[in-house]
Parts: sequence; structure tokens; C-alpha cells
Amino acid sequence: MKKIFVNGYGSIGSRITSFLKDDPEITVIGVGKYSPDDRVELANSRGLNVYVPEKKLNDFADYKIAGSVESALDDCDLVIDAAPEGYGYKNKKNLYESKNIQAIYQGGESTKGPEAVSDLLFNSRVNYDLVLGKRHVMQGSCNVTGMGRILEPLRNKFGDRLIRFDVTLIRRWADIEQTDKKLSDTIEMTEKPHHGDDVKMYFGKDAPLFVRAIKVPTRQMHLHIMDIRFKDVAPKSSEIHEIFTNESGVATLWTAKGTKDVRDYAKNMGFNFTDTNMVHIHANMTTSIGDTVQMMYSDDQTGIVIPENHMLMQAMLFEKPYEKAVKHTESIFHMNEKKQKLQEYFAKQD
Repeated sequence: MKKIFVNGYGSIGSRITSFLKDDPEITVIGVGKYSPDDRVELANSRGLNVYVPEKKLNDFADYKIAGSVESALDDCDLVIDAAPEGYGYKNKKNLYESKNIQAIYQGGESTKGPEAVSDLLFNSRVNYDLVLGKRHVMQGSCNVTGMGRILEPLRNKFGDRLIRFDVTLIRRWADIEQTDKKLSDTIEMTEKPHHGDDVKMYFGKDAPLFVRAIKVPTRQMHLHIMDIRFKDVAPKSSEIHEIFTNESGVATLWTAKGTKDVRDYAKNMGFNFTDTNMVHIHANMTTSIGDTVQMMYSDDQTGIVIPENHMLMQAMLFEKPYEKAVKHTESIFHMNEKKQKLQEYFAKQD
């Protein structure tokens, strides 16, 4: 039985542990906490052992603590680093490397420069086999993950007929649970967004992908607007939708008026954290004009990277073949069932 430690208990840490506890192939040692707050009690209430930095033990005197982060890592096979952006590299240098522990890092870290946590950026749909048995790998951010789920099936189907992708990322301002984060009444432009370069880490550095990004005051998912250019006449919209019929983690919706419709449905259906864990093609917005297909899809922000972390864990820790990993992740996340429910609820009206 392999042992996993989740270092951090915010948006990602709380989500991934809620699924890992249902995985019979691993044991979750516990979670790392760095601030003495209500999330310590929340983690304990969910049956998780909480570990804190050895030098901060006194700060948590009023809470139930299982021990130090350092001691937990001594008994760990792989750590999922869910620390705030920028702390992953520090944790790698100060904790993981010296203990020779495999580690997964999140999208706020870097794969380039002096503070790179890895030279690999993972997307299960594209480069699963490249991370088998690796020691340190970065999981892509939600936007980067979502683009991979759309781009790779298109590339597999159309190959060299494709000549250019132009993507506008309309990003949410904060996660649902970040109630302390105020939504600013502005549309914020992102200069030199990292997302395009990140996607090229797995899609190819010469990929004809051009990305712009803006941030809008909402907590209800991201929305991507993608224009796909072809060498010749573009395929019909129906041909584009057909590609994703059996694609895991991609739902095709016809009647959702906006991202909140999708989120509200997930909440009403009792999906964990109101996440769908997938991208949603808004099929009524797909248009084929001349040599270009225009499409829109919403991206389940933090929720989309949680099954990806699970896939990455299987590749690194167990070196499972891709199809077996997909099957096992499906048994934990039930994404095909969620996809079917979403597509039935938001089905095309005759």
C-alpha cells in the first residue's frame, strides 16, 4: 500500500483528499497546514490527520495535530504539493529533494527558469507516458488542462489540416469557496499570459497556438473562446461535436445559458464541491465559417485538475498503462456518469 501526503489544504488540497480517501490502492497519511485556522478543524472532521511545520507546532497548540510535516514526509511515497503559488519550489528544495520523495506540483509553479519545479508539464490526454516513474512533475493549471482536452482530440482527428488556434481565455476572478476574496468591478487584462507557453510544454513549442486572457468578476468557471483555422474548408459543427462523443472529461451541452447554469446543476445534483471535473462544450455556440470553426467551452476551474492529479499520481507512483489509469480514475470520480447527466439535462431541444 503506497502512502500519499497532501501538503496544503486549500482549494486543491481539500478537493483531492476527498477523492483519494476512496482509492483502495493508497493510504492518505494526512495533510499539511501552515496557518492555524478553521480549516484545521475541518480537516480533522473529515477524518484527516493534520501535520504542521515543526517550527510552527506551538502556533497550533489549540488544535488537534498529528505531528510535524517533516515527520509525515519521512513515511511518505509521494507528496501532492497543494501549497499556495510559489511555495512549491521552496518545498521541493527544503523538503522533498533531501528526502528523495516523488512530488506533484500545481499550476502556479514554473517549468522554466531558476525556480522550475520540473521540466515536464502534465496533461493526461497528451503526454501521460512521458511521466511514468518520474520524480518531480508539474500538473497544469485549470485553463491549461482544459485546452489540452480540446486541442489533442482535434489534432488527432485533423492532423496537418490544422494551421492555427486562437484562444481567448475569460477567467474567473476567484473560486466558489474564496468568499474572502472580493470581486473587483472591472475586466482585467492579462499581459503576456503564461497559459499559451504552458500548453506548448506538452503540445509542442512550435504549435500555432495564440492565447490572450482577461479576468472578469465571477466565481462561476472560466470560458474559452477558440477559433480553429484549417488549410481548406472547415468541417461542419456536427463533425467537431462528434469527436468528443466518447472523450472522457468533455461534455457537450446545448441549452446552458451561462456558466452559472452548469454550476447550479452540479450543486443540485450533489456533485462534490459542486465540481463537474470537466470542460463543457457549449454546442449552440459552435459555428463553421469558411476555413474557421468558432467554438466556446467552459472550464471547471479548480475541479478540472483534481482527476488529473489522480492520473499523474498513478503514472508516477505505479507506472500504470494509460487505459488502466483512466479506468481507475473513472471508478473514483465517476466522470462518465456526470457527463451523461449533464448532457441529458442540457440536451438539444427538438
